[in-house]
Amino acid sequence: MRGAKVRPAFLVGIDLGTTNTVVAYAAAGDAQAEINLFPIEQLVAPGEVAARPLLPSLRYHPAAGELAAGDLQLPWPQQDPASVDHAVLGALARQLGAQVPGRLVSSAKSWLSHANVDRQAPILPWGADADVAKVSPVAASASYLAYVGAAWNHRFPDSPLEEQELVLTIPASFDEGARALTLEAARMAGLPTLRLVEEPQAAFYDFLQRRRATLRDDLADTRRILVCDVGGGTTDFSLIDVAFDGNGEPQLTRSSVGNHLILGGDNMDLALAHLVETRMAAGSEGGMKLSAARLSQLMERCRAAKELLLSHDAPDSATVTLLGAGSRLIGGSRSADVTREEVAAMVVDGFFPKVELTETAKKGRAGIVEFGLPYAQDAAITRHLASFLQQHQGALPDTLLLNGGVFRADALARRLAETLAHWRGQPLTILHNDNPDVAVARGAVAYALARRGQAPRIGGGSPRSYFLVLGEAGKDKRAVCILPRGSASGEEIRLTERLFALRLGRPVRFHLATSLFEAGTPPQLGEIVDLDAGEYLRLPPLASVLQAESGDKRDITVQLVTVMTEVGTLEVHCVAAADAGQRWLLEFQLRGEEDVASETSSVSPRVKEAIEKIERIFGGKAQKVETKEVRQLRQHLERGLGGRESWDTPLLRQLFDALLQRARGRRRSAEHERVWLNLAGYCLRPGYGDALDPWRIEQLWALFDAGVQHHKDNQVCAEWWTLWRRVAGGLSTEQQLRLLDDFAFNLQADAVQRGSRPVTLVNGSDDDMLRLGASLERIPGAYKVEVGAWLIKRLQKADKKGEVADTNTLWALARVGARQPFHGSAHEVVDSATVAEWLHVLLALDWKKTEPAAFAATHLARMTGDRSRDIADELRATILARLKAVGAPPLWQAMISEVTQLDEANTKRMLGEALPPGLKLIG
Repeated sequence: MRGAKVRPAFLVGIDLGTTNTVVAYAAAGDAQAEINLFPIEQLVAPGEVAARPLLPSLRYHPAAGELAAGDLQLPWPQQDPASVDHAVLGALARQLGAQVPGRLVSSAKSWLSHANVDRQAPILPWGADADVAKVSPVAASASYLAYVGAAWNHRFPDSPLEEQELVLTIPASFDEGARALTLEAARMAGLPTLRLVEEPQAAFYDFLQRRRATLRDDLADTRRILVCDVGGGTTDFSLIDVAFDGNGEPQLTRSSVGNHLILGGDNMDLALAHLVETRMAAGSEGGMKLSAARLSQLMERCRAAKELLLSHDAPDSATVTLLGAGSRLIGGSRSADVTREEVAAMVVDGFFPKVELTETAKKGRAGIVEFGLPYAQDAAITRHLASFLQQHQGALPDTLLLNGGVFRADALARRLAETLAHWRGQPLTILHNDNPDVAVARGAVAYALARRGQAPRIGGGSPRSYFLVLGEAGKDKRAVCILPRGSASGEEIRLTERLFALRLGRPVRFHLATSLFEAGTPPQLGEIVDLDAGEYLRLPPLASVLQAESGDKRDITVQLVTVMTEVGTLEVHCVAAADAGQRWLLEFQLRGEEDVASETSSVSPRVKEAIEKIERIFGGKAQKVETKEVRQLRQHLERGLGGRESWDTPLLRQLFDALLQRARGRRRSAEHERVWLNLAGYCLRPGYGDALDPWRIEQLWALFDAGVQHHKDNQVCAEWWTLWRRVAGGLSTEQQLRLLDDFAFNLQADAVQRGSRPVTLVNGSDDDMLRLGASLERIPGAYKVEVGAWLIKRLQKADKKGEVADTNTLWALARVGARQPFHGSAHEVVDSATVAEWLHVLLALDWKKTEPAAFAATHLARMTGDRSRDIADELRATILARLKAVGAPPLWQAMISEVTQLDEANTKRMLGEALPPGLKLIG
């Protein structure tokens, strides 16, 4: 009977790696069962299937007709969670991706932890052409798990994978957002029930299982173990302390984990690809800079060369060949030789340099961003390790376990061991890892055995402390500990010292922070910490709407309850103080990515008076208010609160909430509507920055379809479009596309169409539409190209008439074609070829007479470091020379030649107005 709970036949461990996916298993009913690898059948050539222990975590999206149906035949029917036709996964994907640029999805796992993009949006392959199907990082990860499930179910039809006891591995440094998205990928793949275990722990569990017969002797002289796991995309450090009980049996406690580092084998391949690209360019006329897709293709070639030259008995050199594209597949190919010594020097000295223990890793903005990923700025893994060991109290590790494919290279393993020995002043014990490629998957099974009491278990509980950020009296740098480091899984912890009064039916949000280490003794439950006194990481905010069964709106007193779940994720509940049976789960906000650092500050004591003024104008009880008083509401608010440019985000949102509650009052007169629209947009700008802004946008959007009451008043119509422009940053892609429909109607409708315009479709002038269209950063790049073409026509029309180019048009072009969007995802920027055409139009203008043309060109040519977005070097040099010739500001010139951040003045000019104080864009 399918309805009954099925006893699992197998314990299954899945290592969903950046580079490879590996599966191991053991019989569930046998305590002595051996852990086996599950060979995964996959396409290794067109039409050829073979079982391999590793499934490359890669997807290839072929062009229509590129592969025949018979070339893709698998022994089972394959359903792609990403809904891409004929997608190729595994070994053949790697082979095809090395031959054809721009169609290979790689490093999906690294993207899962990249909070500055929408990880559930179809953005991969990064920088691919418009005709290439794209998938989200979550869907790509789900497709590998679904493929594993199909392969497993084909081999074990009576024991489907979804009915087994599953353990999925993740980097120890994955934050709560990345963990939640990993679980979402598993659900998409049809695997809703599983546990998570950290990869360094899994690698050590594998060692414990393999050496269980001699474990006491192996660890007799060990007191602290460092597990260093360097995979294809991430680097993880974990410390495990060893003590012995009265019987001499080792007791193991995981004491520390490191920060998240997007640093691994991919970075080494990229560094080698830069070297080879330079050599190939030296032999070609006019040089050669590869596109992002071609560079990705070259990285695959360099990965193979790196593994060959760092292997045992490696040859003296290897040739890296990059095939030509299209009809020049062979004749257009380029080759370059790299030697074993060069690769060793670049990888060993570049990524594992000899450093002192006192050195610290460089901090700041991300380093290499060739493919949109925020790689660690400091590539020296040994320096990151020194920083990690400085942060954690106690003796230096005396024992080392290495894991990850890069340590198949003996030179890297030796260098890391030598560095640690130098820091200690004596050699370390090296624990043998017989196969770093598969140890994590095997260790996941060993972890499942340990949970059943059939193998040694590592203690330690939660690797992090969690804190509730306090905001009262403006002391937002303080936080109270709600889950101490070391808390056991499954144990609910209630913060009894603090009560919260919340209103049912209204949204609530809490800001959390976490710390991987604390100086001295870790904070205990309820202890107050200073967030400025250590390295604390702000988590995505927790938010929910507390709904009561009866639908009432009364206030209720609650406490916070936290638990590190058995699955391996943090859960936080609001629990009614009077009735523990009433509880509400708070969820991390992951879709509206945290583009900004939102500062909580003290609210003016005169806010109540300000809300009373809003009530007088827009409140439910009609009051006799003169038109002049309505018109001067803003000035009256400023008298009590100070100039509106000083209103910070918490104050602005309180005012918006007051306006939203009285939205009906805007309909009383055209003056009421103008003032309400203006103030509401100003107080919610830029549409994000506070944890409850998604809820506010949802409430505001409910007003859109009704349009304005006084639709014949031009100023009301203008304020309507100003409102949506101001909050555009918080609107979804679908909502921005809805605005784009009205944008198009207002610009393109003829007299007949305008005569039949519905009254709910608000009229907008060309200038209104210009500002609105430029603010829609989430619409697809193809639509931005159309908006930009309209703007270019305006410029060319003015030029033919001998008129000076319109400042607003140039500003809008800068927004539409910007290489670095403010709130949109980088995958939706206008393609660089189109931007190059626009830049040639701008170059035809006189920048001395028309300074905004230089401003627009600066943003269109701004360097991001991402080849898929950046313009060609030759055109960049032309723009830079012109900026220098007209004496453009130094920051504008720097934006062309290096990756920089905008200052406050340029941010204000680009957005059209200033951000609220304390709100800083960090994208």
